[in-house]
Amino acid sequence: MYKFLFVLLLTISGFSQTSVENAEAFIAKKEFVKAQNEITTFLESNPNNLKAIELLGDAYGYQEKWDEAIVQYQILKQKRPNNANYHYKYGGALGMKALSINKIKALGIIGDVKESFHKAAQLDPNHIEARWALVELYVSLPGIVGGSFSKALRYAEELEQLSKVDGYLAKGYVYEYDDEPELAEKYYRRAIKVGGSVTCYEKLTDFYEGQKQPEKAIDNLEEAKDKHQRNAMHYQIGKVCADYNIQLEKGEQMLKVYLANHSAKDGVPKEWAYYRLAQIYKHKNDKTEALLWINKAISGLPDIDVFQEERTTISKL
Repeated sequence: MYKFLFVLLLTISGFSQTSVENAEAFIAKKEFVKAQNEITTFLESNPNNLKAIELLGDAYGYQEKWDEAIVQYQILKQKRPNNANYHYKYGGALGMKALSINKIKALGIIGDVKESFHKAAQLDPNHIEARWALVELYVSLPGIVGGSFSKALRYAEELEQLSKVDGYLAKGYVYEYDDEPELAEKYYRRAIKVGGSVTCYEKLTDFYEGQKQPEKAIDNLEEAKDKHQRNAMHYQIGKVCADYNIQLEKGEQMLKVYLANHSAKDGVPKEWAYYRLAQIYKHKNDKTEALLWINKAISGLPDIDVFQEERTTISKL
């Protein structure tokens, strides 16, 4: 009898582990509906499995089913009120719902979003994501509903104590939106010096483009390309050259290198490089080459409106 019960428990445990692992594998492969179905079935007989509840919330979140995700994360924080990550995920799902509804209704949610992130930060003094969420929240909210650059900077300071790179990036972000471009550039530069990741370079590039400083953006991208040896950087350089009608020879060269070395991991489809080449030839007043490249872009991705608009513009040269 005892032996039978032992074997039965092992079988249930094995099934439990397999269901959770299957759901995690589905999420890793971005098969979110399969993950949802796997965990929903499992929870029918294991309603108190916290890992499964969290995975179901994650599966809903990836599908942008915010109400359903909120329900799962709320269950988690009620069962484990001292778990910082559950409060963080609940606040995140609420925040994403607020972005998807009209502004009047969203105002009724913001307080709960803020409270959840604060609770996560309070419960876990090392929770980087919760502090980043608070930085972004205080920067994005208007002052009339609780936005505050000074509070955002306070959490950026906390981030800096946990991670120099995150702290510098957060300060750059705050100063950028507080219209302090010199300070923003300073901290984005510090992040590159300390961390030097692709993300650090991307933040500074985006900043330069936002400041209408394409030459600096190109210099930064070339530094990133030399350091990280990523083909995607060739496209980014070509994009800036095409968008701002500068350094056209360099832009043409970078885009052709990108196409010659293109693979799926580069992220940007070849058709977008064709489109950028068409822009460059348009700037050069070479209608024949411009039409050649824009037609290649449209042939591969015929439903992109901007491609069609560009062909109309080129045709009028």
